[in-house]
Amino acid sequence: MELKEIIEDFEFIDEWDDRYKYIMDIGKSLDPMSEGDHNDKNKVDGCASQVWLITEEKNINEKSILEFKADSDSFLVKGLLAIIIAIFSMKTPEDILKIDHLAELKKLNLQENISQQRSNGLRAVITRVISEAQKRV
Repeated sequence: MELKEIIEDFEFIDEWDDRYKYIMDIGKSLDPMSEGDHNDKNKVDGCASQVWLITEEKNINEKSILEFKADSDSFLVKGLLAIIIAIFSMKTPEDILKIDHLAELKKLNLQENISQQRSNGLRAVITRVISEAQKRV
């Protein structure tokens, strides 16, 4: 799912309770991860919920492209992961490092509407994504 589409959908949803439900729904769109991928290597520290993140490097048109896959034991967090994937996945490491993720997230007004714990977890996942991109430049 594209971030633009998520932002457009958000504009039509007035109540935050309904936005939370929408976030949980988009989490269902994440590609499933195997049980073997739910390991300590893929686990993201700093999240209140269990979160796993995998980075796959692909060569597309002679460019290195990073694809992210993620999972969580929380439906809301899975939805937040889907948003992060919409922002960062299928881009070159250089392009990922140029993204102003705070500006992108601000378009959804998440900071003011998710708990501090969830916000910290979101930051931990984004830090991991950026770290994965930095390793490859």
